[in-house]
Amino acid sequence: MANKGPAYGMSRDVQSKIEKKYDDELEDRLVEWIVAQCGAAVGRPERGRLGFQVWLKNGIVLSRLVNSLYPDGSKPVKIPDAPPTMVFKQMEQIAQFLKAAEDYGVVKTDIFQTVDLFEAKDMAAVQRTLMALGSLAVTKNDGNYHGDPNWFMKKAQEHKREFTESQLKEGKNIIGLQMGTNKGASQAGMSYGRPRQII
Repeated sequence: MANKGPAYGMSRDVQSKIEKKYDDELEDRLVEWIVAQCGAAVGRPERGRLGFQVWLKNGIVLSRLVNSLYPDGSKPVKIPDAPPTMVFKQMEQIAQFLKAAEDYGVVKTDIFQTVDLFEAKDMAAVQRTLMALGSLAVTKNDGNYHGDPNWFMKKAQEHKREFTESQLKEGKNIIGLQMGTNKGASQAGMSYGRPRQII
């Protein structure tokens, strides 16, 4: 991993737009949820984007978070006894979290890239992933979610309907409005301006 100097021109503009998407209020809510979900042992980060990034950077807090959403005995991410200090081990821990989040049901488009967190390239993407994970946990309502359910929006759920044969046959006799019914109306007596003059 090479150290990068300051960005200039278009690169700087793009990076500043990405940084503006980061939400400090959302950070507070996510920290509260992670602490409620994992327990006080995970600690709390310093306020701000950089503090949040440093807190999550080694992947241990994220791994504990996703493991806490599963019942005992079926934890998807193996957490080492000592937090990893080598860069590739930390990135591997983050990658394991991302795989477990996808297996939990988070859509691929909501999942951040490892460098978004590790190099603080796009911390707003990290927030989106955690929001998606929280929304899924609230929606599943399987008893593994801890915290205020109002912190996250519930996802839309399937609502299957069952129709009897007689109900289905009745539906064939009705002409739906999208079929073009005019309920007896016609254009008789309507005029739209002057007729076209051909000379």
